[in-house]
Amino acid sequence: MSRWLRSLLRAPLRLYQHGWGWVLGHRFLRLTHRGRRSGRVYQTVLEVLRFDPATREATAMSGFGPGADWLRNIEANGQLEVSIGRSTFPATYRLLEVEESVRVFAEYERRNIVVRPVIRAVLGRLVGWRFDGSDAARHKLADQLPIVAFRPLIPIPFN
Repeated sequence: MSRWLRSLLRAPLRLYQHGWGWVLGHRFLRLTHRGRRSGRVYQTVLEVLRFDPATREATAMSGFGPGADWLRNIEANGQLEVSIGRSTFPATYRLLEVEESVRVFAEYERRNIVVRPVIRAVLGRLVGWRFDGSDAARHKLADQLPIVAFRPLIPIPFN
């Protein structure tokens, strides 16, 4: 990966680290999690596929599949914190079932019609087959790339 691309991909985390994560609104979240073996604290920025202001639930995809370190860490110990918009809170998570994942991703594609070709190309690279956006492809995608919903451990008002 080129230095330029690596720097671009790290930009959202740098914004959060310097107190500017709020400028990303509800488009990205910062997940703080503890290593399952090391016990070290890690931070990962994830793109939000869906955000529900009523419940504060933010949904994100594990682009590197079920083996992604952040996903394995939260499954192993459940200790996580989410920063999104101007809020930071201890959170809980749930893995979406395939049918809900398919719906969430279809909604995400509809809302992002301008960049849909880029999204499909990137997903195709991640999963190793051509993702065409069909219902069958979304089902196959949901089997390979888990979608995770994060919500405050204790309900908090929307700000």
